[in-house]
Amino acid sequence: MTEASIRALDGLRDLTLIKWYIIPLMAIVFYIYAVEIKKARSSGNWNAIFAGLTLFGMDCINETWNGWVLQLTGYSAVWTAPGDTALRTMVGWNIEIIFMFLLSGIIYYYTIEDDPAKKILGLPNRWFWAIGYAAFCVFVEVLLNMGGHLVWAYEYWNRSWKGIWLIFLFGYFHFYVAIIIVLSMKSRRNQVLTIAGLFVTAIVMNAIAMGILGWQY
Repeated sequence: MTEASIRALDGLRDLTLIKWYIIPLMAIVFYIYAVEIKKARSSGNWNAIFAGLTLFGMDCINETWNGWVLQLTGYSAVWTAPGDTALRTMVGWNIEIIFMFLLSGIIYYYTIEDDPAKKILGLPNRWFWAIGYAAFCVFVEVLLNMGGHLVWAYEYWNRSWKGIWLIFLFGYFHFYVAIIIVLSMKSRRNQVLTIAGLFVTAIVMNAIAMGILGWQY
């Protein structure tokens, strides 16, 4: 395994390493969701919550298959986050990243227009902001990689143009595409089932890998 993979596995899900600052961060996330749930109960519009959960569900799947790559190759995950953290949950995932992704979908929702037909620079506004936010996320990820906080081990996932496009498409853009799909659904039941399907997929994958196969990632 790469040195970064070994470091990322060290202290994995070790609760003794938890730092106090995650408590106020967790409170902020809970507060935002509590406010959105209260607003949704009053208005009947649950799309902000659905957007937040859709993006986070997609990220859960992403982090799961990333861990599978580590175990299947015995070399490295596609990305690892071996640096300092209040809690490393997977080799490429930590509690700080989790909190960020729990809020990212809600941020996106409040950026887009209520009318999906409205355009920005000739693009439907939802797609414009999907591209914009995905590109911004890639920019931040490149900075984290340059600082050694996010390590890439494969030639196809790096700071070359080819690598950047892969990170854009399969690291972030499809998160926002999933939100667009969920928001476009006419039935709340279908929205809920789709979001639930994301989390069930991640849970089943992790149950097979960790529970049955005994993998650690």
